[in-house]
Amino acid sequence: MHGLFKPRVLGAWRVPVSGPVILAVNHSHMVDGPMLMGTAPRPVHFLIKKEAFVGPLDPFLRGIGQLKVDRATADRTAISNALGVLADGGVLGIFPEGTRGEGDFASLRAGLAYFAVRGGAPIVPVAVLGSTDRRGRLIPGLPPLRSRVDVVFGDPFETGDGSGRRTRKALDEATVRIQERLTAHLESARRFTGR
Repeated sequence: MHGLFKPRVLGAWRVPVSGPVILAVNHSHMVDGPMLMGTAPRPVHFLIKKEAFVGPLDPFLRGIGQLKVDRATADRTAISNALGVLADGGVLGIFPEGTRGEGDFASLRAGLAYFAVRGGAPIVPVAVLGSTDRRGRLIPGLPPLRSRVDVVFGDPFETGDGSGRRTRKALDEATVRIQERLTAHLESARRFTGR
């Protein structure tokens, strides 16, 4: 990432140096995941749609520890693998909106709350800003080469209400709390970076 773009990484010290943690990342461009993988202070294991695991990308993505997920079903293998990352004290990367969109955390899914509560992991909000500002001339699908992309890490937070409940209602309530924290971080990151 540092060879292709000019990432400015802010607040990476906020990521706990050990133990399970979830990085919740806004997602407005296909470069957001690789940008975070290339700039995070710890190796990140993302849940990535199975459609990306084709041709030479398949062994590459598996080799760097990425997790294949079938978004059309409740993919039990992917869920088990993701919980395994957390159980081993690793870093799980999640796009909580489930797919690329406006990158504003407006439509969160309950999966993030489930992994945080079940895996006992704090969430670190991450804002990737600047990846959609302009289109590149060489490769229109990417930001211009050597353009600045900001990666802003927020303060870790716990999601549960202290009861340890994993009911649908508890997860829905946790999702609302998570959305408020992620949206506040994104707004703060935009003010701080001027984006």
